[in-house]
Amino acid sequence: MTAATRTDLYPTRVTGEAIARTRLDPTVWGDHEGPLSQQERDRYESNGYHVFDNLLTPQEVETYRAELQRLSEDPVLLASDRVVLEPDSDRLRSVFEVEKVSELFAALLNSPRLTDVARQVLGSDVYVHQSRVNYKPGFGGAQFDWHSDFETWHAEDGMPLPRAFSVSIALSENYEFNGPLMVMPGTHKTFVPSVGETPLDFHKESLRVHRITVGSPGQEHLSRMAHEHGIKQIAGPAGSAVMFDSNLMHGSNGNITPFSRSNIFIVYNSVENALEEPFAAALPRPQHLGNREFARGM
Repeated sequence: MTAATRTDLYPTRVTGEAIARTRLDPTVWGDHEGPLSQQERDRYESNGYHVFDNLLTPQEVETYRAELQRLSEDPVLLASDRVVLEPDSDRLRSVFEVEKVSELFAALLNSPRLTDVARQVLGSDVYVHQSRVNYKPGFGGAQFDWHSDFETWHAEDGMPLPRAFSVSIALSENYEFNGPLMVMPGTHKTFVPSVGETPLDFHKESLRVHRITVGSPGQEHLSRMAHEHGIKQIAGPAGSAVMFDSNLMHGSNGNITPFSRSNIFIVYNSVENALEEPFAAALPRPQHLGNREFARGM
């Protein structure tokens, strides 16, 4: 099916007014056995996120912190396209596709404690659509504006449906004051398109700048959703984690404290939801941002 004839259930990057629409797809795909209880699945279906209090042991946290430091000192990696710097400095912001540069992180991404949850929630075999480590350093880690990941993955990567979710694993303490993740519970049930055409190579700008307009919901939509759904801040100790639906509205404040807020960020997608041509961009983003070479059956 060509881009001209295929059906786009979630049109975005529109001209004129952005009209929100009700999500057409489930959050939990089917009733499958797995690590999450029925009550946990029901809450995830309703709220769009789930918190794991102790996903990693203290020993594992220390091991992954050391690996985080190693990556930050690798001159070859730092010169590659996988690296994104902070908008106001040359400090490290993110490293993408970590499974290609770290055997330790690759083993974690493929571990049953994560992939079993992914298969249960997504109702199929899964693969890693995207991975990265976020450093969010003290005294300068910039904010991540409110957004739905699926809007970008749909528009620029060609992900057909919101049959994916992210896991953010804390490698440092997530305090209330060092820029932890914020979510609007329940907003994953509504798809909010953005206004404006996708610029060529937009990822080079959007991954680093403070504020963007293309790919972000308008303030009128954000205000309405915040009043309807509220805002929940996800704080917690190192080793805790939060999984959240690909269409959940989320963001985080900048970090002006001396305490870094580092995490491992993994996106699991259903193999039945593999990427097509972008729905609202001339070319797909690079492989390290949207995996088109996945191996089936994690």
